[in-house]
Amino acid sequence: MDKEVEELEAQIKVRHRANETSRELERIPDSGPLTSSELVASLGDAKNFSNGRQLAAWLGLVPPQNSSGGRPTWLGMSKRGDAHLRTLMIHGSRSVIYRAGQKNDPDS
Repeated sequence: MDKEVEELEAQIKVRHRANETSRELERIPDSGPLTSSELVASLGDAKNFSNGRQLAAWLGLVPPQNSSGGRPTWLGMSKRGDAHLRTLMIHGSRSVIYRAGQKNDPDS
């Protein structure tokens, strides 16, 4: 089973290296080939979202907003979207937060 996992991970890395968008996404802290490839595969064209908040709401990371008459209404948290991708994003965020206390650079 370990050999199969290694082979699948190697295939993901090959596809990741061949995809420019996936390589760009890997520049995000704690986003590796798996998270980047999963994001590209799940989203397709990110231009379907007008901003990052819409993407986060689609993933179920923040509540969606519904505005009427210039008055924003925040809806309840949604568990729609890709649960596996949401989990990868949450783990990446936790890793960044955990390590931020150990760094002294301006990004921390």
